[in-house]
Amino acid sequence: MGITYADGELTGPTGKQAHVRFLVDSGATYTLVPHDVWKALDLVPKRTVTFSLADGTPLQRVVSECHLKLLGGDAYTPVILGEPGDEASLGVVTLEIFGFVLDPFKRTLEPMRMLLA
Repeated sequence: MGITYADGELTGPTGKQAHVRFLVDSGATYTLVPHDVWKALDLVPKRTVTFSLADGTPLQRVVSECHLKLLGGDAYTPVILGEPGDEASLGVVTLEIFGFVLDPFKRTLEPMRMLLA
């Protein structure tokens, strides 16, 4: 298993932008924006969500939303507002919003098969 990264451009509510290199994390639900980045973009907390770590430990984090340009597309996505020391990661909700899945063998993002059901 290898590591996959994707570059994106985040835009906050005031129009400020930041380039971010995300680790693609197919085990994460939401995308995480590092502390310094979301502060610079003027993102504001919208709600608190309880997440589970890999060992089952519950962890509360603040969630917001922002605009993201990624791989030729752009959309709004929910994001975890990272704490100091947190690294940028791209979660599956954002990948699904953009219509991508991670191919773990090729370590690439591929278009997902979209279902209308």
